[in-house]
Amino acid sequence: MIHSILQNKSRKFLIVIFWILMWEIVSLIINQEIYLPSPVSTFKVLVELLKSKDTYITVIHSTYRTLSGFAISCIAGILTGYICGINKFFYDLFNPLIGIMRTVPVMSIIIIAIMWFSDTNVPIFVAFLMCFPIIWTNTVSGIKSADVKILQMCKVYNIKKIRILKSVYFYSALPYVKAAMISALGIGWKVTSAAEVLSLPKYSIGSRLYDSKVYLEIPDLFAWTVIIIALSYIFEIILKKLFELRNYD
Repeated sequence: MIHSILQNKSRKFLIVIFWILMWEIVSLIINQEIYLPSPVSTFKVLVELLKSKDTYITVIHSTYRTLSGFAISCIAGILTGYICGINKFFYDLFNPLIGIMRTVPVMSIIIIAIMWFSDTNVPIFVAFLMCFPIIWTNTVSGIKSADVKILQMCKVYNIKKIRILKSVYFYSALPYVKAAMISALGIGWKVTSAAEVLSLPKYSIGSRLYDSKVYLEIPDLFAWTVIIIALSYIFEIILKKLFELRNYD
């Protein structure tokens, strides 16, 4: 088992090394850092950023915005998803709205949000609107996948509705909700950064990306992008570990 785990980790490490080498080769072919900086120059900038106190302040603020939008979307999406999954009237009422939210371009939402909210709250609102449909849709699907035979049995034995919600619908929807949360968290990081680029809050990764583009500091742009990817990956692992702990309990 340990040998298998080590072998799997080694394989992943080699895959990462392979793509870094591909990046280096393409960078050497282009030979212009304004288009594609090398991994070495990006890593040097990344090290300098990690030495700066402002980097951590920026990361904390962007993390707060991302997780706030994500948390609000989870609460709202699960609650309304449960109601809509059980009640057809509410499903028909919400479904067109969810369809609109799925199809509206992210840039349109960001621009509207800039007109409605302060620069700090724009990314939170955008993250909420982008994550909410994912959580809602999966929660509804999970509720509707509940075993019909078990529901019929509950009806025959006059089981209370609150117990059906807790014992049947909850466990039916749980795998769907977990998958939705993991997916929504990754999207949350992307759209929060995009919203920050346009709304430009004082401390934000998006504003650092914008400055890198304005001043043509492309290695900085890549370094901040690596930070976003790393943060998204770290928080996804944390979320998965929390789910595993819950399963263990």
